Amino acid sequence: MGWNTEQLRRQLRVIIFGTHTPAGRAFDLGLIILILISVLLVFLDSVKDVREIHGKWLRIAEWTITILFAIEYGVRLWISDNWRRYAFGFFGIVDLLAILPTFVSLIIPGSQALTVVRALRLTRVFRILNLFEYVHEARLLLLALLASRHRILVFMLAVLALVTVFGAIMFVIESPEAGFTSIPRSIYWAIVTLTTVGYGDIAPQTNLGQAMASLIMILGYAIIAIPTGIVSVEIARQSRHGAQRTCTKCGQVEHQERASYCFQCGAELPLNMTDGPLL
Repeated sequence: MGWNTEQLRRQLRVIIFGTHTPAGRAFDLGLIILILISVLLVFLDSVKDVREIHGKWLRIAEWTITILFAIEYGVRLWISDNWRRYAFGFFGIVDLLAILPTFVSLIIPGSQALTVVRALRLTRVFRILNLFEYVHEARLLLLALLASRHRILVFMLAVLALVTVFGAIMFVIESPEAGFTSIPRSIYWAIVTLTTVGYGDIAPQTNLGQAMASLIMILGYAIIAIPTGIVSVEIARQSRHGAQRTCTKCGQVEHQERASYCFQCGAELPLNMTDGPLL
């Protein structure tokens, strides 16, 4: 019996965790179709007219899919070589989050709308369509963001200081009747204006206030381009010199080509592009 159980685990492992067999590809494709259906059910349930007419059948379908996902999650835990690695990995956490909202809705009504997190499970399409060759480009972008984080942080602090100053000035210039009832609310207006969102719920009424708003709007166009430029420069630099020369632990860049360890934190550096694949 033990041998049959182990054989069953191996067969299920090939089907569920692999896509190199027809059964494995069929399982993943079926899973993706089920995910799409479940997300569609959440959308339909949020429409009042549809919910009033078909609410009962929507709930039945939702619970059926949730139970299937729960069974699948349990099977994945059972057949995993290291169940902790799966349970606390990205896919394991997403799989768990895909089934929790439906059960939580029994306690907190309306929380079933959070089941849209199941859309994250569609990342499995990378495995089905063999798109992992593009993961290097995604990692290049991630490392560029990591290497730029200090400059982006300084930029964000500068923007925070600007909107604070602008908000305080507008609080002094404009009256509460115009919507500037406090400095925090004025800062909110400055953020909305600087980012060129412009909700229009608060608007300056005085000539001086409108002139200040015009200045903030023009400044906003210039500020929005700065983070894009920072990341673009870093992507170009890493594409030219190799993203592998950025320490994945501390983000330190500009290591020598033959360096094996980060000169800042001492962590081992990834391989050179010419030495082997990054993944």
